[in-house]
Formats: sequence, C-alpha cells, structure tokens
Amino acid sequence: KTVIKLKDSTCIFTTESATKVYPSSKEFGINSINITLENSNCEFINDELILFKNAKLIQLLKIKLDEKSTLFYGDILSQGRSFENFDFSHMCTRNKFYINGDLEYFENFEVRGSEIKDYLKRHQTKNSIFAKIYIKTYKNDYFLNTLSQEGFESFSYTKSKQIIIGVLCENNMSKLKQKVKKVWDLYRESLEKKEFNLGKL
Repeated sequence: KTVIKLKDSTCIFTTESATKVYPSSKEFGINSINITLENSNCEFINDELILFKNAKLIQLLKIKLDEKSTLFYGDILSQGRSFENFDFSHMCTRNKFYINGDLEYFENFEVRGSEIKDYLKRHQTKNSIFAKIYIKTYKNDYFLNTLSQEGFESFSYTKSKQIIIGVLCENNMSKLKQKVKKVWDLYRESLEKKEFNLGKL
C-alpha cells in the first residue's frame, strides 16, 4: 500500500523495479495507491507490471487533486516473463480521480490474459506492450494539442476535460519507455521544468 500526501510541494516518484505478481490459485494480489494533492505537482512513473502465469491482481488507485495541482501518472503492462504471453488469470482495475472532491474519472474493468491475446490476434498487431497515462496540467487544451502535434493521437479528455488520458503501445519495452519519456518531457516542459533523468527511461 502506498499513500502520498503533498501540500505546496512538487515531487517525482518511481518504483524501484518492475512489479511482479506471482501465481495464485485463490488469492488476489492487491496494489493500493492513494495520492492527495493540494496546490502541488506529482509525477509518478511506474516500472512495468509483470503478471506471472496464473497470477491475479486487483489495482486500487485513488487520486484526489485540487484545481491548483498538476499530475503525471503512468502504468505499464507487459506480457509477463520473457517466456510468457499474457498467461495471467485476472486483472481488476479500480482507478478513481477526484477534482475538488468531485469524481472526474472512474476506470473500472476486469480482464483476463486470454482476452488480451484474442484482441491482439484479431487486430493482427505486434504492439503487445501497453502504457496508460493520466495527466492534469494548467492548460489541458493546449497540452492535448501539443501531444497531437508531436504525433501522439491516442489521448483524450475525461468528462469535464480536467484530466487527459491516453494509451501508448509498442512491440518492445525499450521503445515504449522512450514514448513515455517523451510525453513526460512534454509535460515537464509545459510546467516550465527542466528535463529530469530517472536513470531508467
């Protein structure tokens, strides 16, 4: 469980390494993250999620922001270990984003590894590694236009246009992380912040 509370602050977070979820016949692994921002900037860059064969995971993400706060949050889903191909059992995601106490975006889905395999087969794509990005800037309309100009077309608004959400995909982890890094660099540039070297992207 991760709990972050920021007030009048700016901070960058990342995981130490990839998050590994081991096989289970009964119990679900639970990854719980709660972030509260008050007049603050939070940048949270997750390493890839590796779901082993027969793994089960519930992700609970809750982020509360006020109108003066900004956010960059990224998740990456891999195929599993090098010899696996979405062989996990279940992944359930409950992601909630609040702006000034009001629910802005609720992401609630459950997926099986076999369903992802079927999707990739139907669409005949080799881009089988995915990143989900959530962004809040001071000028979302301007930033979304910047993303489009840079060739990132898979981003859009939540219901009240207060958060930008998007998906990136690639056929290998290095290329995908380069894309995540580019979007993150654009985000930091929009806040007039210098490029930051995490040493891993």
